Amino acid sequence: MAFILEVPANLLLRQHSLVSFSISRRSSPHNYTCVSRKQSNFTHFSISATLNSPSIQSHMDHAHAVALPIMVNSCMGKMGQAVVEAGISAGLHIIPASFGIEKDAGKTVKVGGKDIQVHGPSDRETVLASVLEEYRNLIVVDFTVPNAVNDNAELYCKAGVPFVMGTTGGDRDRLYKTVEDAGIYAVISPQMGKQVVAFLAAMEIMAGQFPGAFSGYTLEVLESHQATKLDISGTAKAVISCFQKLGVSFDLDHIQLIRDPKQQIETLGVPEEHINGHAFHTYRLKSPDGTVSFEFQHNVCGRSIYAEGAIDAALFLSKKVSSQKQTRRYMI
Repeated sequence: MAFILEVPANLLLRQHSLVSFSISRRSSPHNYTCVSRKQSNFTHFSISATLNSPSIQSHMDHAHAVALPIMVNSCMGKMGQAVVEAGISAGLHIIPASFGIEKDAGKTVKVGGKDIQVHGPSDRETVLASVLEEYRNLIVVDFTVPNAVNDNAELYCKAGVPFVMGTTGGDRDRLYKTVEDAGIYAVISPQMGKQVVAFLAAMEIMAGQFPGAFSGYTLEVLESHQATKLDISGTAKAVISCFQKLGVSFDLDHIQLIRDPKQQIETLGVPEEHINGHAFHTYRLKSPDGTVSFEFQHNVCGRSIYAEGAIDAALFLSKKVSSQKQTRRYMI
């Protein structure tokens, strides 16, 4: 049984096919509700998060998490290392093998006290087959590079291993088709931060319920990321899309992309220790006569929000595989 669970920015809330799942990584486990709807051969789905009190089920979830083997690709990158640390904190078993680029092949990286050997592209198939022989319930978490997205996904599908794809880029249509044709369970999302996803879901709900509510308003968007990020944030694009549905006229070329560390620290208040890993977004709306203004802001320092979300996605995926759910495809 297979499905794709994709959790990008533009979540749509619908009222069909309720699917619930819970994770007990923390003392107060998160409970999610997924709502899906079939549209144009794709099923749209959204997530809401609530906190439950500890229960017998949460202890069962914890026992399940402890036994779950996770292979994180790539452990040489900061995001991959953050996922490994989050997995260790959750009590998961981190496989001591990881895919990387050719120049890193043969290297060993220590993350969270664990030694993980890096394998190059030419060894991926052999290594994955070997790991699967030992860990039949393996889940792969991929945070590699954009140009490896499709090749890696095709390998996971060929091997029959469920995976979480957090890497952005690649040919997304080809990616979805590859997974669908193979019948593999997969979670695919360029945005793994659950709280950011919830914010985007709320924006989509508002845009759907009150179209044109901000007609005539002007929009100012400031988007700050580490200097190595040259493109526009997908999250910012999604939020802007919601404002456009609310009646605001705005061109993506008008986004203020802030990549200068000095400006980030002095103007935006980004902590110096997070200059190389942050996401500060501000959206300001102003009425035509200037008498009314609204401001939406979400600031993220570090990568833990995305790493924890990726581990939660792996746990969710493992449960769906174990229960052999009939749902095939979730698209947003």
